Amino acid sequence: MANVFDVANWFLYHNKFLRIFLDQDTDKISNLKLQKLLYYAQGSFLALKGKPLFDDPIMAWKHGPVVEAVYKKYCVFGASGINSLEYFQLEDEEQEVLLEVYNTFGGYSAWGLRNLTHSETPWKETEQLSEIPQEKIKKYFKKHYI
Repeated sequence: MANVFDVANWFLYHNKFLRIFLDQDTDKISNLKLQKLLYYAQGSFLALKGKPLFDDPIMAWKHGPVVEAVYKKYCVFGASGINSLEYFQLEDEEQEVLLEVYNTFGGYSAWGLRNLTHSETPWKETEQLSEIPQEKIKKYFKKHYI
């Protein structure tokens, strides 16, 4: 099982790789956008593999799903793009799912992803500041995305 910070670092690295080495016109990932990508990664992995990608709970916050430990680490960047890159270690099957998630959701703005999560039942049906149950995420993703 992956560590949530490995997953976060994969998204940050992949985004930087596209911007710098492939000269793609994409913005740096903000904390808000990273939170939503983590949610979509967890949901996709649950639906595809039947098990969680990472252990950390996903909470229902005002602006959508949040992994609190990752939020706290990157909150110093505010709404700006995260300028931090750290080593990550992930299995091939994990990276394959992350690539699909990035290709599907990475083009959205942070606010676009926030609005998308607000339209989905896992966040809508969870009391604010409570954990969104993995089973609820898995069921929703199997029905709507996979």
